[in-house]
Amino acid sequence: MKATIDTASCIGCGLCANDCPEVFEMNADKAVSKGAVPAGKEDACKTAAANCPVQCIKCE
Repeated sequence: MKATIDTASCIGCGLCANDCPEVFEMNADKAVSKGAVPAGKEDACKTAAANCPVQCIKCE
């Protein structure tokens, strides 16, 4: 599984980094994905995507 963020839509709220710090981190005022989702963190990644207020995260 891979996580991506549409940085143009990201509002920098930080929820994804709180929900799944193994995959997401804050870089200045935007969230960034570390790329591949580690084994066992798929559900946390999906939760982060579902909780994003602007729905700019995709976990595929």
